[in-house]
Amino acid sequence: MTLPALFVAHGSPMLALEDHEYSRFLETLGRELPAPEAIVVFSAHWDSPEQSMTVDESHDTMHDFYGFPDAMYELRYPAKGSAAVTQRIASLFEAGNLHYEPVLGRGLDHGAWVILSKMYPNADIPVIELSVDSRRSPEEQYAIGAMLKELRQDNVLIIGSGGLVHNLRLISQTDEPEAWAVEFDEWIARNLETWNLKELFNYDKKAPHAREAVPSYGTEHFAPLFYAMGAASDEAKAKRLIQTYQYGSLSLNCWMFGGS
Repeated sequence: MTLPALFVAHGSPMLALEDHEYSRFLETLGRELPAPEAIVVFSAHWDSPEQSMTVDESHDTMHDFYGFPDAMYELRYPAKGSAAVTQRIASLFEAGNLHYEPVLGRGLDHGAWVILSKMYPNADIPVIELSVDSRRSPEEQYAIGAMLKELRQDNVLIIGSGGLVHNLRLISQTDEPEAWAVEFDEWIARNLETWNLKELFNYDKKAPHAREAVPSYGTEHFAPLFYAMGAASDEAKAKRLIQTYQYGSLSLNCWMFGGS
């Protein structure tokens, strides 16, 4: 069996404590997917010009956010790393002529551990976190993800964690979705379902409301989509598993790529 790759919107850090349709969906998804041997997460909250990778035997939990309830800072996700998987990733990056930086002692940021705490609450599956580079073109991000596609055949789950509509300056106090956010998400959906790379790679020029949905200061949240797609480029099929919204325009969705 080949595992799918996933794009998972991580929303607000409060997702770790919330109980609603999207949080329950993630809990169910973790139970329904075949149990992976390891999980690789491209996180929007590790934006680096150097391709970086955690190489720890075990991970600390980063509380890389401010102004949240005390309970958020008490949460821990003590997942282990995997030397075997990091070595495999290193060899694939080297084969793709991609320079990478092994990083010790960083911990898992909330882009990784918040969603994993819902999907795999026991923290008993090894996790390797990878950085994204928002300055790279979508084509380059996709190509880096594609370097890792064969990991899926070895029962490794690859996740891109970010947000398709993620503009904190435009959020409101209602969960009723803003029309512009829905229009952007639906444009993305149509082009994902047809694997239209020409349109998707030019989403910033082609998609309606792209500037509002993916502001110039927040492209790192959109980038994980292309890394996750690349990891399933051998199958080139996409399925949206859920679509909800918080705060008017904060898009909470999950896309599954490939998997057989």
